[in-house]
Amino acid sequence: MSLRIVVTVKYVPDATGDRHFADDLTVDRDDVDGLLSELDEYAVEQALQIAEDADDAEVTVLTVGPEDAKDALRKALSMGADKAVHVEDDDLHGTDAIGTSLVLAKAIEKAGFDLVVSGMASTDGTMGVVPALVAERLGVPQVTLLSEVSVEDGTVKGRRDGDAASEQLEAQLPALVSVTDQSGEARYPSFKGIMAAKKKPVESWDLSDLDIEAEEVGLDGAFTKVETADARPARTAGTIVKDEGEGGKQLAEFLAGQKFI
Repeated sequence: MSLRIVVTVKYVPDATGDRHFADDLTVDRDDVDGLLSELDEYAVEQALQIAEDADDAEVTVLTVGPEDAKDALRKALSMGADKAVHVEDDDLHGTDAIGTSLVLAKAIEKAGFDLVVSGMASTDGTMGVVPALVAERLGVPQVTLLSEVSVEDGTVKGRRDGDAASEQLEAQLPALVSVTDQSGEARYPSFKGIMAAKKKPVESWDLSDLDIEAEEVGLDGAFTKVETADARPARTAGTIVKDEGEGGKQLAEFLAGQKFI
């Protein structure tokens, strides 16, 4: 029986762009370019490696987001994923991590899975809680923050590295894992992969396809929301210390005054 791998990915604002909040204090995604979250590229890579080592496997990439989120799916498909699912609905605007976990879990169940692979966090929200929330909703074991992962005989195994020690973990499938940015460099899509991605299937689902009511998601259904936000102050000119024989002393006094030393 084919090993069904689902990779959750996110379309995020480019970190090098001018990111800011919209009037409703949600992230403004219209005025900045988006892309596949870099941390999710590691999840796609590990899923592809697991599939390559399996006798028979299929990799599905799943995202929740606006129309442009298809760009993230196409990137993952060009890396080598087999098919994609895009959940898009206007009522999803402003959904928080808890609501997102509901949508992902419902979509994963509908797609069918043996193993779910996620990145350690998104590069915009950086909360890192969604994988655990999804595993809880699916009722499957979670093996998170892995720097090494493999699947053998119906068991997913991995290594979690801490500050002082490493742990060897395992769980019976079906299960969910999340991988860190130390799990291995993500492959770069080849020209052949980019062309092939254009022909791979991308299914589009909305909330009704997942039996989710609008009140359960969006800003109204969010458990967390931003109440206020202030723009970061403009950078001011620094202090210049002219060395006229006393430069070292002045520098030390400045650092001491700022409590750096």
